[in-house]
Amino acid sequence: MLAFWRHGYETTSITELTDAMGITAPSLYTAFGDKRRLFLEAVRRYAGDPAVTGQAIDDAACAYDAACAMLTGAVIAFTGVTTPKGCMLASATASGSEASLEVQAAVADIRRAVIDRLRARIERDIATGVVPPETDASALAGLVMTVMQGLSVLARDGMTRTSLQAIASAALLAWPRTQTSSQ
Repeated sequence: MLAFWRHGYETTSITELTDAMGITAPSLYTAFGDKRRLFLEAVRRYAGDPAVTGQAIDDAACAYDAACAMLTGAVIAFTGVTTPKGCMLASATASGSEASLEVQAAVADIRRAVIDRLRARIERDIATGVVPPETDASALAGLVMTVMQGLSVLARDGMTRTSLQAIASAALLAWPRTQTSSQ
């Protein structure tokens, strides 16, 4: 996972992968079939169980709290001491070659699932009056994902955790509020 995170899907060689895993190339192929399947397994490990992520969004007191937790968690993850800077999902599939289309699609599916779950949570808040009825739930959920991906790029550029958290906080100021909302 860390090799893909550091170098990206396409530029990570089989030698780098086998060295990182302490195995031989035949063992890698026996266990995973090919580099693509190994990458998809690394993505599953990195992204975690989608059900757990979705449940955390659903269980938040409101969609704002879910978005805040997502952005704060992203800032922490993207600036880890023992991991590469930025987001593996964003950096590992940054190139757009024909060879990586399947892995790019898998990563896009993960992002779409998070956006869909957050959109549904925002829609629930609209229905209960937590956010104004004219709120565009899809656009707001997309904004959160866009900010997360932007934070990843800035983390890879070396921006500090404090600066990234300030950006996340500034982005959350765009969250729509009702007159009675306390966010």
